[in-house]
Amino acid sequence: MTETSTTPPIADRLLDVCGLKCPMPILRTKKALAAMASGEVLEILVTDPAAREDFAAFARQTGHVLLHVQDGDAQWAIYLRCK
Repeated sequence: MTETSTTPPIADRLLDVCGLKCPMPILRTKKALAAMASGEVLEILVTDPAAREDFAAFARQTGHVLLHVQDGDAQWAIYLRCK
């Protein structure tokens, strides 16, 4: 599920998976979301160029909501709301 906004939301938790390649960012995100309450927002910092598509698919498959993707030169911030 996607609710992309133009500005990043306020995150309840931060997960830094920079330097990791698929599937590790998704696996670490899944573990972090399992420890969060419904409605909380997780900010994930990633460097894997495939992350944008990977997290969009992850949100569709799991019911978590992709809120925002903040593009950077070599790092991206992805915001998910826990279902």
